[in-house]
Amino acid sequence: MMSDGCCGTTTPSEAEQFTAGPETSTLPVVVIGAGPIGLAAAAHLAERGLGFLILEAGGQAGASIAKWGHVRVFSPWRYNIDPAARRLLEEAGWQAPDEDWLPTGAELVDDYLAPLAKALGDRVRLNAEVTAITRLGFDRVRTNGREDVPFLIRLQDGEELYARAIIDASGTYTSPNVLGASGLPAHGEAEVAQLIDHALPDVLGADRATYEGKHTLVVGAGHSAATTLLALAQLENTPITWAIRAGNASRTYGGGDADALPARGALGSRLHALVESGRITLLTGFYTHRVRGTGQGVEVVSRDPSGAERTIAVDRIVSATGYRPDHSIASELRLDLDPVLGSTRALAPLIDPNQHSCGTVPPHGADELAHPEPGYYAIGVKSYGRAPTFLMATGYEQARSVVAALAGDWEAARDVQLDLPETGVCSSNLAEAQEQRVGLATGISGGLLSAPLPLVTASTGGGCCG
Repeated sequence: MMSDGCCGTTTPSEAEQFTAGPETSTLPVVVIGAGPIGLAAAAHLAERGLGFLILEAGGQAGASIAKWGHVRVFSPWRYNIDPAARRLLEEAGWQAPDEDWLPTGAELVDDYLAPLAKALGDRVRLNAEVTAITRLGFDRVRTNGREDVPFLIRLQDGEELYARAIIDASGTYTSPNVLGASGLPAHGEAEVAQLIDHALPDVLGADRATYEGKHTLVVGAGHSAATTLLALAQLENTPITWAIRAGNASRTYGGGDADALPARGALGSRLHALVESGRITLLTGFYTHRVRGTGQGVEVVSRDPSGAERTIAVDRIVSATGYRPDHSIASELRLDLDPVLGSTRALAPLIDPNQHSCGTVPPHGADELAHPEPGYYAIGVKSYGRAPTFLMATGYEQARSVVAALAGDWEAARDVQLDLPETGVCSSNLAEAQEQRVGLATGISGGLLSAPLPLVTASTGGGCCG
């Protein structure tokens, strides 16, 4: 029997027209993103014998990490390698790096992600940018038979692929937050974009000439801001101003000598000393409202909630104001997003930065990451939405849980365990939590980063970088 609707004619066998094409059960799980979390998910899929395909927009595994390859991470190697990935690599003859060494981003790529991608073989496709995900023959509105048809993935070049499930580990690196303090671009931000860099320029390397001798304003209260400030301080005749919305920088200074990850504690301690000495000028209560090119640089105007304005003239700006998820590729899927954070609604209260630090986030996995669209999961830093305290160890456990769920092993999927550090950025001090509400949420794709440091051995703590 046929029924006419407002938008066309449907029949009870409509879903069968599409399932008669690709058989969903024989299709691969498609993983979007070949960063640490995406490759970890693939390693778990391989270990469980599930077919998969990894689509990476960049030209190499860990393409986003390669862009901050000059930066050393906080946690040593022992916390940065997923267990399933380690097992897969060791089967291929891989020798693990020194577990106490703090790798740079480049070392993460060269010594871990690139070998892992090689071990996964031709199931890793590079230069394959996903532009949209939907259900074959179904837009977001249509329901009957929806779960019986495969996902359709469209690539930048127009190619279309099918999948039985989607694990979106594409991260947030390509969608940085704006410079403006209220979540909107500052007035004039687009017009002076050539004078604004986002987090972690290579100040002491490839970008040195851009910054040396120039007055730079760094905006942001997180560890990527701190990393850039420490690098700038090594350049002679280079004035540095640091602007944050908070009333003080205690959250950025972190746990000092008490930090479970010494490199992270040293980062805050060194930054505090540079501010105290006057090498770095700290502006608190700074709400970027307007920027204007002057011909010699850029004028930056702060307007606080009372309407009071302050102006500073600089040569360049580093906008280390964090990142936000871009869910546009999944706009035809049925997502249940928290209206504040942009994570799943079930995950939001567990990671809310107004209530939790990364060290107090409860264990969570496939159940909390599920959407009304069966078979679609966003994991990794993208799963946290705008919450700034994602840790790589958390992402690895998400990957393990989600893959177990896709394999039908719900006992394993729900047996989620996390052991996270409670110091530094992970302090649960309520005063710091309130400070975080008005500060800028920073960090690089869930990675907590440090300026270049000598080897520091950490005996405790969770993986926090990547």
